[in-house]
Amino acid sequence: MVSKRPDIGRVAILSGLALICAAMVGTFFLFRAEQRADMVMVQTLQVQERLNSLVTRAQEALLGESGYLLAGDERFVARYTQAREKLHLELAALIRQMAADPAQVMAARQLDHCWRTRLSYTDVRFAWARSGRVEDARRSLRAVLDRPVTDRCRAIVIGMKAEGARQFEQQRAAADRQATLFSIWLLLCAAAVIAFALRSTLRALSTAHKTSVARDQLLNANARLHEEAASREAAETQLRQLQKMESIGQLTGGIAHDFNNMLAIVIGSLDLARRRVEHDVKRAQEHIDTAMSGAQRAAQLTSQLLAFGRRQPLAPSAFDASQLIRRLSELLRRTIGGKVDFQIDPASGLWPVRADVGQLESALVNLSLNARDAMIDGGKLVVSTANVKLDPAYAAMHPGVAPGDYVRITVRDSGTGMLPEVRDRAFEPFFTTKPMGKGTGLGLSQVYGFVKQSGGHAVIESESGSGTAVNLYLPRHKGKVAEVESWQAGPETRLPGARGSQIVLVVDDEDKVRQLAVDALRELGYIVLSASGGESALILLETQPRVDLLLTDVLMPGMHGTKLAAQVETLRPEIKLLYMSGYPSDGIVSDGMLADGVALLPKPFTVAQLAAKVRQVLDGERMPA
Repeated sequence: MVSKRPDIGRVAILSGLALICAAMVGTFFLFRAEQRADMVMVQTLQVQERLNSLVTRAQEALLGESGYLLAGDERFVARYTQAREKLHLELAALIRQMAADPAQVMAARQLDHCWRTRLSYTDVRFAWARSGRVEDARRSLRAVLDRPVTDRCRAIVIGMKAEGARQFEQQRAAADRQATLFSIWLLLCAAAVIAFALRSTLRALSTAHKTSVARDQLLNANARLHEEAASREAAETQLRQLQKMESIGQLTGGIAHDFNNMLAIVIGSLDLARRRVEHDVKRAQEHIDTAMSGAQRAAQLTSQLLAFGRRQPLAPSAFDASQLIRRLSELLRRTIGGKVDFQIDPASGLWPVRADVGQLESALVNLSLNARDAMIDGGKLVVSTANVKLDPAYAAMHPGVAPGDYVRITVRDSGTGMLPEVRDRAFEPFFTTKPMGKGTGLGLSQVYGFVKQSGGHAVIESESGSGTAVNLYLPRHKGKVAEVESWQAGPETRLPGARGSQIVLVVDDEDKVRQLAVDALRELGYIVLSASGGESALILLETQPRVDLLLTDVLMPGMHGTKLAAQVETLRPEIKLLYMSGYPSDGIVSDGMLADGVALLPKPFTVAQLAAKVRQVLDGERMPA
């Protein structure tokens, strides 16, 4: 019968584990003994420190006694009292701390009695000093009658320190012996374990080598991944830049195309009018009207661009949107024609909003015309209002939207609807699905810019063949509501002119614009002065005793219009102010809104617009820009 050989490796491992367990058990007991020795040593050191602190307190008390009796300074009394209290506290703590050593406890009690006896001398001397026997107290202090008591107290302290030092040395020697035993025990166990661990170590080295190779492979793969990510990020950045340049090219191309068309109408019509003005006045007038129409379309294009870029100055007021669509309903019905069933659904109890009334009306007209064009064979168009609350979940899904209370104005049609790719680009400038010449592609972008500039949010809901709903969300206004007067007024039959001999000072660095304003105001009956800049205007005001209105451009070389207005307000506060500008700027516009009390005449303007604005500023009326 063949006997089975034992597994040497397993025996080695089990033996090594047994030795380690034995080492751990021995280490545990040695460690506990070491801990006890350390505690004793720490307590001995604490007693030594306490005795030193006690001596310090005693010296402070004696110094306070000497200072008071010899110098007569009351501050030494407080110092003595504080040191005495701390001395008693130190003595009581010393007795508690040495409770495990009866001999030292007895010595501590003797020390407590000794110091109390010594301090009784001080109490008597202080009593003499306070009763007027200062010299008796000082003679007693100089006679040092309490010297034997003080020496006895010091002798007790020295004896306790010596006993503590002896105990400390004894514990340290015991700790050294235990440390020696502990070291020998560990060395024996370590020597035994090393032999058993040799094979495991070699195997571990082999495993570590394989792990290192795998780690290097992983690091190389990770580095390649980082390089690919960086390359992809660079490609995405380049793609975004190309898309940005494509958008800019589309924007500038669209502007150039539309402006060239409008300039062609203006230039061609004016050229024909000039050729026919002498022999065919009627046809010349028709050409002038055509040129005016083209110029107004160009002005509308710049207004749309400013609205899309959120640079159009707004004159907001608080109003009820339901009341506004009721007043606007007849105009919208006439605008879209009879083939469309037009209805309004104004909500009752609607929250007020604060926005530019004229811009909102323009947006509703624009959206209604778009809806009409989407219903070639007729259909249904509904303009409605409602109170809504946008929660944080909705705001998280729509970047740039703050949760809260909003008023929703919806223009819904039953037209052809939009494909998803068309709906996603509907707010882009110059994007249009209409045939060439039927639209600029700025209508919806103007609406979007106005709503965002008013702190709101615009969303299009549409599917191909299911109609379209454009939702305008305007923030709820907590203030009062003003009566809304529609800006869609009929044509003026008579322009408002000057009253009496009213004087207007026109300031503009562009000669032709300045001359146009001067001629128009003179035709309206005003006395007109003009200046080409802020400095010349101030010089003119020094020699002109009376001016009723300052009409100034905003952006001018040298002194801007806002700086000129500030100086005029300081020098001549009775002069009223009206700005004219083709582009809003700091000083008159804050966060896209006209500053309080600012009147603005946007360029380009007609004589009728100039007449109305000047008259309203002079009459002190408040009106939108």
